[in-house]
Amino acid sequence: MIDVMDTALDAEEPSSRDPLGELVRIAEAKRELAAAEAAAVRRARVHGFSWAEIGTLLGVSKQAMHQKYGKSA
Repeated sequence: MIDVMDTALDAEEPSSRDPLGELVRIAEAKRELAAAEAAAVRRARVHGFSWAEIGTLLGVSKQAMHQKYGKSA
Protein backbone atom coordinates (compact mmCIF):
# COMPACT_ATOMS: atom_id res chain seq x y z
CA MET A 1 0.00 0.00 0.00
CA ILE A 2 1.39 3.40 -0.97
CA ASP A 3 1.31 6.09 1.68
CA VAL A 4 0.08 9.10 -0.29
CA MET A 5 1.21 11.66 2.27
CA ASP A 6 4.75 10.25 2.44
CA THR A 7 4.91 10.07 -1.34
CA ALA A 8 3.78 13.68 -1.71
CA LEU A 9 6.22 14.88 0.94
CA ASP A 10 9.11 12.89 -0.51
CA ALA A 11 8.53 14.55 -3.87
CA GLU A 12 9.23 18.00 -2.41
CA GLU A 13 12.66 19.44 -1.88
CA PRO A 14 13.55 19.45 1.84
CA SER A 15 14.19 23.18 1.75
CA SER A 16 10.69 23.86 0.36
CA ARG A 17 8.89 22.13 3.24
CA ASP A 18 7.18 24.30 5.80
CA PRO A 19 6.99 22.08 8.89
CA LEU A 20 4.74 24.42 10.85
CA GLY A 21 2.42 24.86 7.90
CA GLU A 22 2.26 21.08 7.50
CA LEU A 23 1.37 20.69 11.17
CA VAL A 24 -1.36 23.32 10.89
CA ARG A 25 -2.83 21.54 7.85
CA ILE A 26 -2.66 18.17 9.62
CA ALA A 27 -4.33 19.56 12.75
CA GLU A 28 -7.15 21.04 10.67
CA ALA A 29 -7.59 17.78 8.74
CA LYS A 30 -7.79 15.88 12.05
CA ARG A 31 -10.49 18.25 13.34
CA GLU A 32 -12.48 17.90 10.13
CA LEU A 33 -12.14 14.12 10.16
CA ALA A 34 -13.20 13.91 13.82
CA ALA A 35 -16.28 16.01 13.09
CA ALA A 36 -17.13 13.87 10.05
CA GLU A 37 -16.70 10.69 12.11
CA ALA A 38 -18.95 12.00 14.89
CA ALA A 39 -21.67 12.93 12.40
CA ALA A 40 -21.44 9.55 10.67
CA VAL A 41 -21.65 7.74 14.02
CA ARG A 42 -24.76 9.74 14.96
CA ARG A 43 -26.38 8.92 11.60
CA ALA A 44 -25.50 5.23 11.96
CA ARG A 45 -27.04 5.12 15.44
CA VAL A 46 -30.20 6.90 14.22
CA HIS A 47 -30.45 4.25 11.49
CA GLY A 48 -30.28 1.50 14.09
CA PHE A 49 -26.70 0.28 13.79
CA SER A 50 -25.18 -1.11 16.98
CA TRP A 51 -22.06 0.16 18.70
CA ALA A 52 -20.41 -3.16 17.77
CA GLU A 53 -21.18 -2.71 14.05
CA ILE A 54 -19.93 0.87 14.03
CA GLY A 55 -16.84 -0.02 16.03
CA THR A 56 -16.01 -2.89 13.68
CA LEU A 57 -16.10 -0.55 10.71
CA LEU A 58 -13.86 1.95 12.49
CA GLY A 59 -11.51 -0.70 13.88
CA VAL A 60 -12.31 -0.23 17.57
CA SER A 61 -14.37 -2.05 20.18
CA LYS A 62 -18.03 -1.39 20.84
CA GLN A 63 -17.01 -0.27 24.32
CA ALA A 64 -14.65 2.33 22.86
CA MET A 65 -17.38 3.63 20.55
CA HIS A 66 -19.92 3.83 23.35
CA GLN A 67 -17.45 5.54 25.65
CA LYS A 68 -16.51 8.12 23.00
CA TYR A 69 -19.97 8.79 21.53
CA GLY A 70 -22.50 7.21 23.89
CA LYS A 71 -23.65 10.41 25.53
CA SER A 72 -23.90 12.40 22.29
CA ALA A 73 -25.26 9.82 19.87
